[in-house]
Amino acid sequence: MGEDFWALFCNSSECSTEFGNECSSGFLNIINPESCTNNILVIAADILLLFILLCMKILSKTDITLSQSHTFSAVSIVSASFNVGLALAYLGFGIWTIVEKGNTDETVLPLLGWLELLFHGFTWFVLGLIISLKKPHPPHSVKTKSCSILALLIASFLCSSSVWEAFADQAVSVKIVLNILSFPGSILLLLCGFQGKYYANGDPEIHNDAPYKLLHDAESDIRGEVDSNGNVTPFAKAGLFSTMTFSWLNPLMKKGKQKILENKDIPQLQQPDRARTLFLIFMEELNKRKERRSSDKPSILSIIFFCQRKAILISGFFALLKILTMTSSPLFLMSFIQVVEGNAAFEYEGYALSVGLFVVKILESLSERQWNFRTRLIGLQVRSLISAAIYQKQQRLSNAAKMTYSPGEIVNYVTVDAYRIGEFPFWFHQIWSTIFQLCLSLLIVYFCVGVATLAALTVLILTVLASSPFAKLQHEYQTKFMVAQNKRLKAITEALLNMKILKLYSWETNFKKVIEGLRADELNWISKVLSQKGYYITLFWSSPILVAAVTFWTCYFLGFALTTSNVFTFLATLRIVQEPIRVIPDVFGAFVEAKVSFSCVLKFLDAPELENRQTRKDGSGQEVEHSVFIRASEISWDTNATKATLSNINLVVEPGEKVAICGEVGSGKSTLLAAILGEIPHINGIVQVYGKIAYVSQSAWIQTGTIQENILFGSIMDHVRYQETLDKCSLVKDLEILPFGDLTQIGERGVNLSGGQKQRIQLARALYQNADVYLLDDPFSAVDAHTARSLFNNYVMGALAMKTVMLVTHQVDFLPVFSSILLMSSGKIVRAAPYEELLASCQEFQDLVIAHNDTASSARQVEYAATTKHKSSTEKTEKVKNEIEFKGSSGDQLIIKEERETGDTGLKPYIQYLKQSKGILHLSSSIFFYLIFIMGQLIQAYWLALNLQDYSVSRVMLFVVYSVVLCILSFSLLLRSFEVVNLGCGASKSIFSKLLNSLFRAPMLFYDSTPLGRILSRVSTDMNIIDLEVALKLSIAVGGTLNTCSVFLVMIFLTWPLVFLIIPTIYVTFHFQKYYIATAKELMRMNGTTKSTLASHLSESIAGALTIRAFGEEERFFSENLEFIDANSSADFNSFSTNEWLLQRLELLSAIVLSASALAITLIQFDASSSGFIGMTLAYGLSLNVFLVFSVQFQCTLANSIVSVERVEQYMHIPSEAAEVIEENRPAHNWPNVGKVEIHDLKVRYRPNSPLVLHGINCIIEGGHKNGIVGRTGSGKTTLISVLFRLVEPTEGKVIVDGYDICTIGLHDLRSRFGIIPQDPTLFCGSVRFNLDPLSEHTDHEIWEVLEKCQLREAIGEKEEGLASLVVEDGTNWSMGQRQLFCLGRALLKKSRMLVLDEATASMDNATDSILQKTIRTEFADCTVITVAHRIPTVMDCTKVLAISDGKVVEYDEPMKLMNNEVSFFGQLVKEYWSRSASASIPLEV
Repeated sequence: MGEDFWALFCNSSECSTEFGNECSSGFLNIINPESCTNNILVIAADILLLFILLCMKILSKTDITLSQSHTFSAVSIVSASFNVGLALAYLGFGIWTIVEKGNTDETVLPLLGWLELLFHGFTWFVLGLIISLKKPHPPHSVKTKSCSILALLIASFLCSSSVWEAFADQAVSVKIVLNILSFPGSILLLLCGFQGKYYANGDPEIHNDAPYKLLHDAESDIRGEVDSNGNVTPFAKAGLFSTMTFSWLNPLMKKGKQKILENKDIPQLQQPDRARTLFLIFMEELNKRKERRSSDKPSILSIIFFCQRKAILISGFFALLKILTMTSSPLFLMSFIQVVEGNAAFEYEGYALSVGLFVVKILESLSERQWNFRTRLIGLQVRSLISAAIYQKQQRLSNAAKMTYSPGEIVNYVTVDAYRIGEFPFWFHQIWSTIFQLCLSLLIVYFCVGVATLAALTVLILTVLASSPFAKLQHEYQTKFMVAQNKRLKAITEALLNMKILKLYSWETNFKKVIEGLRADELNWISKVLSQKGYYITLFWSSPILVAAVTFWTCYFLGFALTTSNVFTFLATLRIVQEPIRVIPDVFGAFVEAKVSFSCVLKFLDAPELENRQTRKDGSGQEVEHSVFIRASEISWDTNATKATLSNINLVVEPGEKVAICGEVGSGKSTLLAAILGEIPHINGIVQVYGKIAYVSQSAWIQTGTIQENILFGSIMDHVRYQETLDKCSLVKDLEILPFGDLTQIGERGVNLSGGQKQRIQLARALYQNADVYLLDDPFSAVDAHTARSLFNNYVMGALAMKTVMLVTHQVDFLPVFSSILLMSSGKIVRAAPYEELLASCQEFQDLVIAHNDTASSARQVEYAATTKHKSSTEKTEKVKNEIEFKGSSGDQLIIKEERETGDTGLKPYIQYLKQSKGILHLSSSIFFYLIFIMGQLIQAYWLALNLQDYSVSRVMLFVVYSVVLCILSFSLLLRSFEVVNLGCGASKSIFSKLLNSLFRAPMLFYDSTPLGRILSRVSTDMNIIDLEVALKLSIAVGGTLNTCSVFLVMIFLTWPLVFLIIPTIYVTFHFQKYYIATAKELMRMNGTTKSTLASHLSESIAGALTIRAFGEEERFFSENLEFIDANSSADFNSFSTNEWLLQRLELLSAIVLSASALAITLIQFDASSSGFIGMTLAYGLSLNVFLVFSVQFQCTLANSIVSVERVEQYMHIPSEAAEVIEENRPAHNWPNVGKVEIHDLKVRYRPNSPLVLHGINCIIEGGHKNGIVGRTGSGKTTLISVLFRLVEPTEGKVIVDGYDICTIGLHDLRSRFGIIPQDPTLFCGSVRFNLDPLSEHTDHEIWEVLEKCQLREAIGEKEEGLASLVVEDGTNWSMGQRQLFCLGRALLKKSRMLVLDEATASMDNATDSILQKTIRTEFADCTVITVAHRIPTVMDCTKVLAISDGKVVEYDEPMKLMNNEVSFFGQLVKEYWSRSASASIPLEV
């Protein structure tokens, strides 16, 4: 019976003594796919699988038919399609075997071969459908998983046995290919068996998707507008074919070809890819792990991997499939050579191999494109997640941490580090896939050259070992480069943020030198990083050729005969692995960059957060006894401080109570408000606030956007309340002047507004919120007396009559109406009582009021009668300063829309790049050396093809020539890398130098109309691309193009008819490339502009973090940031998707050309002597898709990267200010020695065709006189000062100082000779000494003397470091008044003959102001002093007063004469001030 079975199945003759081995049960027969034993084992396993599936069907109460309500994952669809297709191929091949057997043998017996094919095909068909698409019921989930595991075991057995057979026989059959492909199919089945499915009518099965339910409400507002318009990426609903071929991009590509794409044309991300979705999933998993392991801190990296585990596995499958298909290609070459040599297995093997080669190349293309696309998508998701986490962290950052992390650094974490981390997933699978591909390639090499493989392996190992020192240096250099880059970015961010101050003090040259020094250090590391990459490229590009040479010599010494077949199969294998070997440096570089960036980000995310945020209590719906309750023994900014900032604070504020807080500079007033807001880290006691809080900061924070957006601040528009708010804040008249009213765009940090206007918008923002508790930090110091009085009456006493108000103020005038006054000194509340009680019982308060009376005493020398003739003067409306100044035509907005190139700019940006520092010479040299490399490779291949079968040429000569050419190739690669480094470093140095000069020489108009984020994106992200990427990509793109041309030439050399296919292929390639670039360039540009917007939003959020937290708007700003992240991600998503769209089509062209070449070889019928050239042709042809794609891909990525050059170029040629020094007209060293200022018919406008801001100012300021400039807010006072320093150039007229027209001398000579105490006190990150004397021109003794004079010696002397005491960015660790005192110290050190005070004492109390005025009068007794002031007493002792209104001189005379004139504008201002302050006066004898 057994013999009958074997006879039926195997044929009895095959079991004879001669062929008995085929029926034996030996190991070799078990792994031989053609043996009876192997076939029976496979059929038995298939029967077992079918039995399990049948049991599942019987036990199941539901039909196996697929329900229409099911929604399957991408894995399920891919698995079903792949495995069903594979099953049909098995069945088809089985049927073809039966037909062929019937035609040749006239019988279908024995069953060996075709029966196993049909059985396995049917089993795989059923398995593919059931496991991939059937809903797993709980009773059968174990069986489903068991089936998938069993299928994996069967496929692993078939795959390994087939690979072994292919190597043993050095031949590939259809069955072997099918068996190998069953392995990736089984992995797909395994994924489907262990994953949950999504159903439209049910909940997701895997817990990781639970946050989607939470997202429904949170995302509804954000996605409503997008979804309603249907502007979601078609990828969200793409089918299998559309997904695999990227045809879902066709509508966007077509639109990009027809028109210039705009932001509204870009489809938005699908819901799972949006930042909020990703962040919520991440936070849910983080919280779960914190609950499970309360003691240990969860790993952020492991959570990211967990959240992306499925996407990583799917992309890994495609990577595996790509490696398998790519590695199998040399086997086709071996088979073709055997066919040419007359060893064909069957008649039409050449045609079958051509078709098979085409199929394999298509599979390789599909898998590689999906691999790249899905890893890019993972990277985008990770980047979005990290960007969101960084933004949320900065919202909670403690004040101590802010001293460590500057705004520039935090922005850099998002714009640079998050992007580097997001790049790493793209390279992740390269780590294992390169090793796997090398292992498979070594197997092929073994069957080609036998034991000589050990030599090849040894060379590869030595290459890796030789690269180890380079790897360590690369890590070190990359780390140091990023540290140097962060330092440079921090410095340049601070300089750009405070450019106006740098220009006023004429410090820009010094700060520029500091940045240039930091840049020189950065360039040093850039050079080393690029050099290491160059060495890597030389080493790894030379290694395949070195491996070949060493292997050939080893074969020679071992006596191993080399034939055309094994040599060119070996070379083709090396040529294929050349690409993964080449990217090893890139993989390592990406790993190092991501590791360093991730470490920086993790350190930031671990930074301390605010600890006392829970001060607020919900007071809605119930009566509360008090609005503010504080009982604390210590309140301190520093948790380790020996002396508390505030001590023994006991405060109760009743609902509706009005409390004023006053005291000298640095007494702790602002700190008290910060404690109420929950900003202070160390509070020993209780701080509670009941109800909603509204906060107005001392230093105004205005958000980029419209005036309306700043006032509403996220609230719903109520037109009645909105109009009342505008009226109470005196904004109605201002808005009437603007071309767009309250929809006028305001610049970053409110640069288009005067200080008073910014404060009134802040007040309007607070009032509109209709809060319960109002915390006002000296908001009236920035407005004139009339406006301050109007605001106080209408706002504090009117609109806020029923609200709880705590007002920090230095203006004694307002104090009598407050129900309680807190007098603070040295961090303590000295007394808390009503005005009259405090005045009668507190000496410190009496001193404060007396100081106020002293400053106003001169104003009381004249009495005024209130007559109707003065009414018109008091009702003069305040004009908006820079709204007029920046208003061009009636339709212009104040903020210039970001410029971006459109359409195809051709070679222009490349020429711009190569014109830098001999770039053309370096590029030409690198091309020349690379041509030597390509020609050398061609010579090597031709030499082998010509002489391998010619034994008249000795093997020694054959290999010596090959080795000599190898040495030349390696040397040319080394020289090429040097030239690329020179190109990159030279261009980077030149471009940054020009950019820096352009930015520092740009006029203030540029900074007033350009958000800082736009500039920062160019000096950070764009410069990073120029530094590290453009030169390498340019050289690689050129090299790839040359390689592609060499492949085409080799293919035409042997099969000349291909020229008729290659020419159309080149044409179609250019057509595809042009079609792609039309869309891709616009996407890349939009990627840049959306990144700038993201950076700007983050930057201003950091600046306004206190205000945002005070209003409780963190979630809204976080949502806005998520929208900006999504906008940037949408552009990036479509950008890399279009790249894959292009490459897939190019790979299809390559597959057609290669298959046509193989077909031509089959048709032309070459003889055996041509086998060497056939091997050479196919060896080159197999790498055609690599080099063609490589060439076009780098051309396109270069086209995208060159956009950074375009963007930087836009700011390299900003219209410059006047010359810093005019040698032929330099003033004397002691100029100005008198200080006489003559202003003749001065007219100023900020832009051509815009209205005049100053209308013919005429006045003469005598040398040594003290002149005051007064006028209402926005009247042109600050503009006049700007003209003196030539921040704004006169349109007409002259300003002459001591005989010199200031417009005829250099800006440095002008600004360095004038002293100024600016309106906005600015401090820089560094030490106290650096802030006073950044040019290091004075001794410590001189500085301490100045500190004594400006009342800062005591405060600084208390600190251990003294003059080396830390000043953080913006000086936030010093009070506003102290910052102003620093500015006074700078002026005292400068000792200029001309001093300008631009509302310099607005943030000081009257006592300090009085002392400082005396100091100025003493120290600048012989100097010309020009004072712009809101406080009238400040200018009462001036020689003359210049009154300005609406940009015109109203009057100019001595103060007393003007006061005696009843219709005097100045007199009216004095009366307004005195009428306000009279109520605060006390008898002088008190």
